[in-house]
Amino acid sequence: MVFKKALKLESNHRAVTFHDVTDSVRDAVRESGVRDGIVVVYSHHTTCSVITQECAFDLSMTGLETLQQDLVNVFEKWIPTCRYEGMYLHPGKKALDFAESVGEDNFGCHNTDAHLRSSIIGRSVTIVIDDGTPDLGEFGRVHFIDFDQTRGRNRTVQIMVIGE
Repeated sequence: MVFKKALKLESNHRAVTFHDVTDSVRDAVRESGVRDGIVVVYSHHTTCSVITQECAFDLSMTGLETLQQDLVNVFEKWIPTCRYEGMYLHPGKKALDFAESVGEDNFGCHNTDAHLRSSIIGRSVTIVIDDGTPDLGEFGRVHFIDFDQTRGRNRTVQIMVIGE
């Protein structure tokens, strides 16, 4: 049995955006009727990631859960947000020319930090389904992260349930 579902999300402008998609993942597993198998949660966006993490309960002053804010803070030290042209080698002239040809603005191309962060974390998670329930542990949550801070965007999360 294979079941597919797509979620539409909207990311914030000028901020790393976290979307808790746990309930949607649980709903997809329930809708699929799969009792034992796996569920894959995937982003085809190359500046986004999907993770599982526990609920931190507390919020930072930015409104993010404290574990989320800690992740953002660590990445800011390790892979700083692109703040000026030339900070990273990417995008080069060919990339900027291509982006212009497809209607992308120059500023929106300066999201190298988001590409690097996503490539390190990855763009999907696979979760075991046990007796019709995603096995996330007691406090586990599934989060879609958009690291691209150049502008708000519409995003899609793919959910695929495989099993019997």
